[in-house]
Amino acid sequence: MGETVLLVGLQWGDEGKGKVIDALSARFDLVIRFQGGANAGHTIHIGEEEFVLRLVPSGILRPQTLCIIANGVVVDPVALVAEIAGLRQRGVQVGENLVVSDRAHVVMPYHKALDEAVEKARGDARLGTTKNGIGPCYADRASRCGIRFAEMMEPDVFRARLLAQMELKNRILQHVYGAEPLDAEAVYEEYCGYAEQLKPHVQDTVPLIHQALKDDRAILLEGAQGSMLDLNFGTYPFVTSSEVIGGATVGTGIPPARIDRTIGVVKAYCSRVGTGPFPTEQSNEVGETIRRTIETHGGREYGSVTGRPRRCGWLDGVALRYTAELNGVTGLAVGVLDVLSAFEKLKICTHYRLDGRELRSFPASSEALEAVEPVYEELDGWQTDISGVTGWEELPPQARQYLQAIEDLAGAPVEFVSVGPRRGQVIER
Repeated sequence: MGETVLLVGLQWGDEGKGKVIDALSARFDLVIRFQGGANAGHTIHIGEEEFVLRLVPSGILRPQTLCIIANGVVVDPVALVAEIAGLRQRGVQVGENLVVSDRAHVVMPYHKALDEAVEKARGDARLGTTKNGIGPCYADRASRCGIRFAEMMEPDVFRARLLAQMELKNRILQHVYGAEPLDAEAVYEEYCGYAEQLKPHVQDTVPLIHQALKDDRAILLEGAQGSMLDLNFGTYPFVTSSEVIGGATVGTGIPPARIDRTIGVVKAYCSRVGTGPFPTEQSNEVGETIRRTIETHGGREYGSVTGRPRRCGWLDGVALRYTAELNGVTGLAVGVLDVLSAFEKLKICTHYRLDGRELRSFPASSEALEAVEPVYEELDGWQTDISGVTGWEELPPQARQYLQAIEDLAGAPVEFVSVGPRRGQVIER
């Protein structure tokens, strides 16, 4: 029988989900992306080649895998058309193996314009949005005035809905934010072109997915961003605009009872792009050492989409325990363990102190998170190159002890360990 496996990031994103999905996808018939948009970036290294996937599921690099962009994703047609073209230019097959849900909402130019205008208006209180229009598109979905691929595929329906929305959005852009209005006719013509290009990929994915379930096909569900950016449970308001935790069911139409396993992806340390609380951040030589080390190991601590430098710090066990419980993880995939080889001593935050009190649960308040003092447990490092290790028992004892500490915090076993950026540098336990 084919399993349905959910793979979800447990931190602030950039945990290495794309690499794990690529490593696993050979075992799955379908890889389904269920939330987020072009603000996500999954980086995969195959040999000397690097692929950064923003909307296309990471399984696309396995020709036999059916990749689905499901209804929970907000899709920028400009980005998707460019991504497909870029993959084809590099010899990657993109045809019937890529399907886009007709229920997925379309990111329009006014979403991007509003994203930028609103973020600019926030000034010093900005949230650090990628300005890809993700938040405004999800807001339109919730307000029931969004445009889906189902409407975009019907020119007359699309035109009526687009013109109505653009009249409203242009008023907001002009009179609220002092921004330039957009040309509705030009947008209509341009996006009809994208509709024509994407039409072969667009279909109703609900029967497709449910038939795969009936046929016991193996399904891998791919989340974007990380659980600490979840709209409900993350470091609000410094979060994304979709549900990372629990989003796999509403974002695909797969019932919760049909998800067999949940693999949580966690970096061996923590990183975060953009603003927002980050209790274990190291704005010092430790953080710089992490950034420098991953560069020398063939990776990079910069956002795959934004290019912004990631803030780095020690592993936050409080946040890890919190997101592991919320997601109900049954196993862990630990990324970039090789980067920690640079340190003689390692630290893991086991709890916080706030106003003299011990705090082992993750607080809802961003103000409280800014004020907490992390309390660390210190472990011995291994200071030896592990990038060529291929088996669990080959790992240094100190590395296995560190992984055991992660297991204890998350309450789930480590199943996979990444020791380098390339496809083959994954140890399966």
